[in-house]
Amino acid sequence: MVSTLPVSLEDIHAAARRIAGRVLCTSMVQSASLGELAGAPVHLKLEHHQTTGSFKLRGATNAVLSLSPAERSRGFVAASTGNHGRALAYAAKAEGAVATICMSRLVPENKVSEIRRLGADVRIIGRSQDEAQQEVDRLVREEGLVMVPPFDDPDVVAGQGTLGLEIIDTLPEAAIVLVPLSGGGLAAGVAAAVKGIGSKTKVIGLTMEKGAAMKASLDARRPVQVEEVSSLADSLGGGIGLDNRVTLAMCRDLLDEVILLTEAEIAAGMRHAYACERQIVEGAGAVGIAALLAGKIVGNGPIVAILSGQNVDMEQHRRVINGKAALCGEEGP
Repeated sequence: MVSTLPVSLEDIHAAARRIAGRVLCTSMVQSASLGELAGAPVHLKLEHHQTTGSFKLRGATNAVLSLSPAERSRGFVAASTGNHGRALAYAAKAEGAVATICMSRLVPENKVSEIRRLGADVRIIGRSQDEAQQEVDRLVREEGLVMVPPFDDPDVVAGQGTLGLEIIDTLPEAAIVLVPLSGGGLAAGVAAAVKGIGSKTKVIGLTMEKGAAMKASLDARRPVQVEEVSSLADSLGGGIGLDNRVTLAMCRDLLDEVILLTEAEIAAGMRHAYACERQIVEGAGAVGIAALLAGKIVGNGPIVAILSGQNVDMEQHRRVINGKAALCGEEGP
């Protein structure tokens, strides 16, 4: 099944060779507190310790290195909810190129400022990922920039899939892998790696309850547009693109389940990560822990939860830890 998909296990192995030495092979640690709760060993993949604070560096680096020197010299452009923009800005700078990052007004300021610090040209466009993408399309068409999509691209998906290789290399007996799910680049890549190896491991996508574009698209069996709302898991916001070519099909064929989480459950995941695991993670990075705390994961073997990012506004993080965060449907974080 995997060989018929847009990204193969061979593509992911090639990406691993390409990005070796440019991204971190992140640690995986066992959580005694979550294991006791789940009744099975729980391991946390600390991908939030990646160089740019999220898994996105894998896909962005693989995509940049897959292009010719002539293409790199034209400059890169992408729409982003923050973490992909930061990763692309970093990867472009490492190759002496310039990145332009288009984002909506929903992207937190801490992510915007970090992208600017890396030397990227930042454009704030509208209130949705789709509006930001329209500016990307214009820059590609009129200025000749090279687009590096945040998720719906084979090279990006293959790069994210290297995380799946690391998980199975470290814990080949893993029964369940919990993956944050937004546009599907991480989920598709990890699932392709895990299942391509021949593992019987289940891969479960986790996302927020409101504005979950991939879940709505999987249910409709076609890309659909959803209203973007504020969420503690802001990195999981945005559409999947009405012309989605890669990730919808891969998530449809490879994910075993998609689970939705409330804002309160995500906040509980962030609090547990900080208080019990000594990890600072953003909302999207806490969804695996959140699902376990909420009793939404049932398994008979080792579970791996990917902590995908740490690029959270620290004032927001303090409010969450103190139980004072405005949740979706209230004022908004």
